Amino acid sequence: MSANAKGALFALIAFAVFATHDVVVKVLGGIYSPFQIVFFSVLLSFPLATVMLMRDAKPGTLMPVHPWWMALRTAAAVVTGVCAFYAFSVLPLAQTYAILFASPLLITILAIPVLGETVRLRRWLAVLVGLAGVLIVLRPGSTELNLGHLAAMASAIGGAVASIVVRKIGADERPVVILLYPMVVNFVVMACALPFVYQPMPIVHLGMLGIIATFAWIANRLLIKAYSDGEAAIIAPMQYSQIIWATGFGLLFFEESIDQPTMIGAGVIIASGLYIVLRESRSDASENTPVLRTRSRSETGTTPRVSLRMRIAGRTPPR
Repeated sequence: MSANAKGALFALIAFAVFATHDVVVKVLGGIYSPFQIVFFSVLLSFPLATVMLMRDAKPGTLMPVHPWWMALRTAAAVVTGVCAFYAFSVLPLAQTYAILFASPLLITILAIPVLGETVRLRRWLAVLVGLAGVLIVLRPGSTELNLGHLAAMASAIGGAVASIVVRKIGADERPVVILLYPMVVNFVVMACALPFVYQPMPIVHLGMLGIIATFAWIANRLLIKAYSDGEAAIIAPMQYSQIIWATGFGLLFFEESIDQPTMIGAGVIIASGLYIVLRESRSDASENTPVLRTRSRSETGTTPRVSLRMRIAGRTPPR
């Protein structure tokens, strides 16, 4: 088996684990506030993050070099986590994924003012087509949009902002700083909200929260292996396989069926995202390749992102 084939296989398994992770989020989201779920997810992720921090031998303090950019990234990650968890709890899985898949399109737009990226006509057309796909999924005017749709869009925007800021400051900041601040702030903010939303949790549900943290860790490890083996242009599109798992899991566990507008809109969004990835993989088409270097799902501040874990481990991700 070729290196790219192995990488793609590991990525497919990783995103299957992520999709299973999201099923557990949806189950708990039907009972508990997203603030409570995020709080315990971060709490249970800290031991794994601590092990990673112990492996970072790079000297320096934990004070950010770019405090305002770090503040923006941290705020975006906190918003992304809460909104994503809420969207998964109230919207069909496939519809939530379709909206979240708009994040690479938004990264492409943000790369212009933040990274000085030049986006030419073809990528602009891909972005516009992808955003039209989002409108197909949302169907404004013909269906009632609720807070879940708004949360999914806010999560896609927040994830794009967090990712593009990492591309902006990642060369200057220590990986542990980029990793730690969103998790700590998430913990503090959710802890402040917890007294207003807390419901006692039986041991079974606490175990499910442990599954969320563990599955996120396993999926990230598999993605690290995928990016170590294969090219980013091959691995990145594998994230769209989550829509297949979402359709199956939604039907199996939640009696959800994917309607035609969601199917068409998701197809349009995925096609435009694939085109952007292919364009960025050409050395003469993009200087910064901001979408290719995102490397993982949107930043939620609940678990360390893949690129940071690779940098801490001293492994340079393929470009």
